[in-house]
Amino acid sequence: MAQSFNEPFLPLTVPAEPDEAEPQALTGRLPSYIADHRQRLRDRFMQGGGAALPDYELLELVLFRAIPRQDVKPLARLLLDTFGDFNRVITASPARLQMVKGAGPAVVLELKLIEAAAQRMMRARVIQKPLLSSWDALLDYCHTTMAHRETEQFRVLFLDRKNVLIADEEQARGTVDHVPVYPREIVKRALELNASALILVHNHPSGDPTPSDADLSMTAQVQDACQALGLVLHDHLIIGKSRELSFRGSGYL
Repeated sequence: MAQSFNEPFLPLTVPAEPDEAEPQALTGRLPSYIADHRQRLRDRFMQGGGAALPDYELLELVLFRAIPRQDVKPLARLLLDTFGDFNRVITASPARLQMVKGAGPAVVLELKLIEAAAQRMMRARVIQKPLLSSWDALLDYCHTTMAHRETEQFRVLFLDRKNVLIADEEQARGTVDHVPVYPREIVKRALELNASALILVHNHPSGDPTPSDADLSMTAQVQDACQALGLVLHDHLIIGKSRELSFRGSGYL
């Protein structure tokens, strides 16, 4: 059954204390060099925004709340070394994050809150908007939501007669290179929502958005089902790590 958009679910128990034992907690005070460093980062951020800070310092700011009485620079650098960049740290799964030494439940919660906020902001730019005239915002939303996932996810965007997005639903999740899709369920859901058009979206965790034979076959089946019921399939987007492929733009539709 189709599942409505939700922010990532976090089955975490957040401790009342910081993630690791901290000698400074006995006095309740930070060493002056750590306190001064934190204040300098906050000042630079407030004056210049995120663009004024490299990834590791922006990540430090996020970690301050999770680990209030400890130098978080080593953890910020370790997370970046492990996952590659700020985006990949934020979008990494809770299980993988907690494999990094020092990234306990409080750290994971802060990172997942940032991810959820980013997704909600991107979604607000497209929901109840005419998608065909908001294409760049749609692509930004899809990349924010799906580009760094480690397994395939298949979503359907349902549009009304004016091509306004009325629903964005996850239809299935799969493995690193496959996701089960059922064309009949897609068109059935479109009729339930009184939708007139669809856009299919799924990600390739490999990073390469080139469609597979299975992608081409499935899209053709959805197209046939839509035509039989008077629905329009506007496009099928495959989201890679840094770029996307449009079936319409590439001549597959």
